[in-house]
Amino acid sequence: MNSQPAMLHVAPEPCLRPHFKEHIGESYLTADLLANDVDVNMDITEIQYPDNTFDVIYCSHVLEHVPDDRKAMKEFLRVLNPDGFAVLMVPITAEQTVEDPSVTDPQERLRLFGQEDHVRRYGPDFSERLRGAGFVVDEMTPNRFCSEAEQRASRLPDEDRIYVCRRKH
Repeated sequence: MNSQPAMLHVAPEPCLRPHFKEHIGESYLTADLLANDVDVNMDITEIQYPDNTFDVIYCSHVLEHVPDDRKAMKEFLRVLNPDGFAVLMVPITAEQTVEDPSVTDPQERLRLFGQEDHVRRYGPDFSERLRGAGFVVDEMTPNRFCSEAEQRASRLPDEDRIYVCRRKH
């Protein structure tokens, strides 16, 4: 077995890629549905890797674009090693999650969900959606990990939430 953790980085942020690659090496895999500068093009609702493949999954500000986010969450759980963890982040911009799959017009999505390619606005109940997929969820604020300067550079205000998800044991 490789001594480095296998990591899946979905829609990889350019500022994070070199750091993860340096520390994780060949076990670092970047994935995106459409981008050309990733290791693999992949739909996160149908991840093409076997069960228990990844020690770490990092997916930030992607699920609000995915029509079947619950299926994607279950796929993350499936490919996560029993002792691994997933860091999942979404913008929390509503009192409660709001979605309407019938809305396909970009301007109506902008009006309802805040961006033309969003399919929902998440609320604090996002953690319950993750639990519903089978995760144990630890909700944290960015200041637990980052200095104020790092938060500003990463555009992570204190009110943002980081959801660290693990399998139930």
